[in-house]
Amino acid sequence: MSKNILVIKTSLRGNSNSDALADAFVDGAQQAGNHVETISLKDKQIAFCKGCLACLKTGSCIIRDDVPAIVQKMHDADVIVFATPIYYYEMAGQMKTMLDRANSLYGSDYAFGDIYLLSTAAEDAEGVDRRAISGLEGWIDCFERARLSGTVFAGGVDAAGSIKGHPALKEAYEMGNKIQ
Repeated sequence: MSKNILVIKTSLRGNSNSDALADAFVDGAQQAGNHVETISLKDKQIAFCKGCLACLKTGSCIIRDDVPAIVQKMHDADVIVFATPIYYYEMAGQMKTMLDRANSLYGSDYAFGDIYLLSTAAEDAEGVDRRAISGLEGWIDCFERARLSGTVFAGGVDAAGSIKGHPALKEAYEMGNKIQ
């Protein structure tokens, strides 16, 4: 049975390395027969969460920007994939802001279970993605039926497009291809 997969690209840079990693994942997931939708935060209007918690009462954020539509897609997806560059050993700020704004999902009858993280960084040392993984796990821990199902990290990529030929692209493809 095919899955409904939502891939959220969080990089704001054109020809982004994390976008390329996401595209490889998408290719694998589509090859396996899944329905995949990709959203880029690059051109989206995303305001900071105000912490008012109105979303928990109404089921939707009171801020009128691009986030409520994205959150609805997150709600309906079986699988959510986040692709982010690593900045200062952490997920990109726009990804964190998106996670904060997805607060209306808490307590809802969301569909997602499997969450994946794809990340890239200029540094290639062991554990560069550790804090990004931990940050995402903190969000996932708030959703009883959700789990971190896999991560792919591509280190040593800095300039736009420098991920070309990196082994993590094959790893991302294979991870996407295993979803069924």
